[in-house]
Amino acid sequence: MIHDAVNNGEQFSVSFGMKEREEIVSTEGLRVKQGKETRLKDFDTGYTGDLTKERGIELLDASRKTLAAIQDKLYAHNRYSVLIIFQAMDAAGKDGAVKHIMSGFNPLGVKVTSFKTPTPHELEHDFFWRHYLALPARGEIAIHNRSHYENVLITRVHPEYVLQENIPGIGSVADITDDFWEDRFKQINRFEKNLVKNGTVIIKFFLHLSKKEQKKRFLERIDDPSKNWKFSTGDIQERAHWKEYQEAYEQAINATSQDHAPWFIIPADDKWYARLAIASVIAEKFEALDIRYPSISEEQKAALQKARTQLTGEE
Repeated sequence: MIHDAVNNGEQFSVSFGMKEREEIVSTEGLRVKQGKETRLKDFDTGYTGDLTKERGIELLDASRKTLAAIQDKLYAHNRYSVLIIFQAMDAAGKDGAVKHIMSGFNPLGVKVTSFKTPTPHELEHDFFWRHYLALPARGEIAIHNRSHYENVLITRVHPEYVLQENIPGIGSVADITDDFWEDRFKQINRFEKNLVKNGTVIIKFFLHLSKKEQKKRFLERIDDPSKNWKFSTGDIQERAHWKEYQEAYEQAINATSQDHAPWFIIPADDKWYARLAIASVIAEKFEALDIRYPSISEEQKAALQKARTQLTGEE
């Protein structure tokens, strides 16, 4: 099963804006609790609850409207910013999740950044630098497709990449010890804690894909000419490190899932459920914020009525 919370029926009812669209969707069962050792193998990559695909898609459509309405209020309130992080193995559906879930948002208040291999210029700064530049302003939502966590994931599997950062005291792979990674986890926790203290809501998603499903999606990309561009021979090379990546994700998630910035492990073998689960978590986080449209003074209300009288009196 996906998690003990699901087995025990401890589920959250997430409203998508209309009572008839309410559905029981687990969010607590997806959350990695601070200080609790989590094993990825205990999370079912194919979990879909009792939902049918048709019902799930219906709820996802409704959720877009709810998220769009809350985003409008977030922008007007202008106190909080939201950082949504997506991490996953190749072909897990990060791009599709961004496309389908965020389609209802006003693009003026949302920016999506997909982080690739660091450039030589980016490597001349600390590993947070390029991510800091892409953080959301107050009232905005930023979506990071891959993130600063790449610096404890791909570099954990390929520690030789760390040497490109020219860090003092790191002259060879032998210098990259367990203490190095523990210190980097602490840096990440401090970085995120500072953001939260200054009004940024952080939501972190790991799209948990099975190796079998990844193989299926890779073959689809190879066999479908319209998807050939999505496939790279490097994907096969990284797939050979599947076990190492699972261990790196597990360690990173356990070390950095904090109450103020939790990780959510999303079953990703069925794209429709993954998207619905992500939307459910985001909606719940939004609804927990104390946000509202700005109120106006009596003097401002009087000015509005005066303007209305003038407008309605025009010929």
